[in-house]
Amino acid sequence: MRFFSSRIRHFFSPEENQRIVSAIQEAERRTSGEIRVYIESRCRFVDPVDRAIELFYGLKMEKTEQRNGVILYLAIKDHQLAIFGDEGIHQKVGAAFWNKAVQHILSAFNAAHYADGIITILKEIGEALHEHFPYDSDTDRNELPDEIVFGK
Repeated sequence: MRFFSSRIRHFFSPEENQRIVSAIQEAERRTSGEIRVYIESRCRFVDPVDRAIELFYGLKMEKTEQRNGVILYLAIKDHQLAIFGDEGIHQKVGAAFWNKAVQHILSAFNAAHYADGIITILKEIGEALHEHFPYDSDTDRNELPDEIVFGK
């Protein structure tokens, strides 16, 4: 049984995939927060935020100790995206931060710089997480995998 569409998995070049994973790792290096990137072909819901929330809980991202997980969701063929942050980080940055992040990524996407847009947003999210949830070498651990999750 195939869980991942090979076409979506190959939306990015191997080098772009590695740059995105490295950006996740770099962002998480300075914070206790966790970031996941989920990419699929089509959004099953009208509202991509609803899909991001479903995936967030499906990936058990609410289980982070400080409730500071963030998911970046993209539906490539439907040109949909959403960023959803758990209650810990959302209480710190508010809706304005997420709206601004979406506008930044859309600017890059409009210029067809998909990987660069994702990397830029990962850096911005990482900075916000670092500001509100700085890394503590005594207690922090990587609670979630760093690789890109590819859906159908």
